[in-house]
Amino acid sequence: MLDKNIKEILEKEALKRDDIGELSLQKPDPLLVAREYHDEYISLICALFAYGNASLIVKFLKSLDFFLLDKNEEEIKRSLQDRYYRFQSREDVAEFFITLKRAKSKISLQDLFLEGYKKEHLVMDGIRKVITFLYDINSYRSRGYEFLIGKIPQKSPKSPYKRWNMYLRWMVRKDSLDMGLWSGVDRKDLLIPLDTHTFNISLKLGLLQRKTYDFKAVLELTNSLKRLDPLDPVKYDFALYRIGQEKIL
Repeated sequence: MLDKNIKEILEKEALKRDDIGELSLQKPDPLLVAREYHDEYISLICALFAYGNASLIVKFLKSLDFFLLDKNEEEIKRSLQDRYYRFQSREDVAEFFITLKRAKSKISLQDLFLEGYKKEHLVMDGIRKVITFLYDINSYRSRGYEFLIGKIPQKSPKSPYKRWNMYLRWMVRKDSLDMGLWSGVDRKDLLIPLDTHTFNISLKLGLLQRKTYDFKAVLELTNSLKRLDPLDPVKYDFALYRIGQEKIL
């Protein structure tokens, strides 16, 4: 049984963090940029580039012209010829925009996700559907490009799929931070976007026993949080992240 004090701490922190003031250049987060547009495709770009230093992530995202998603492919390549980020080369960034441009002209990400999700209400089935589609519409491959999009999830994946689960949090939940742009996905089915801050603080709080940062840890932590709120376990994600990031405990 979880300690009553832990529930009180997390409820208090979740309430405190449910404030737009949590997103600023002083408290950088990729959601800061995504919220400027309230668009599912632009939000996916913000989520998938969300690895590394938060300030550098926001700086890179703010340098991008997201309206290129509505331009032709030659203009995309020309405009992004000097844009690169960590593991992604200039070509990787341009090809990623081209992939999303093609996808956007064919289908909404919500509809694509729901095709996979609605069968058994498993978010990983929805993620698998979207990633498979993105790879199918562009044959380009490189190490950086595949790192950005991620591997097509197997039935028992190893990766936590942190950036994809964070994207789903943004799309499905609706509060002062998350945008709630999608319908048809139940909040109780969401999985925790497990990053190193969340992982470490969850171990300290006893929410997580597994010592390996992997998908099994995602399931264990999500189930622990469901004992606090069965209908919306991921509402504690931002609070856990900030507690770890700010070294509150």
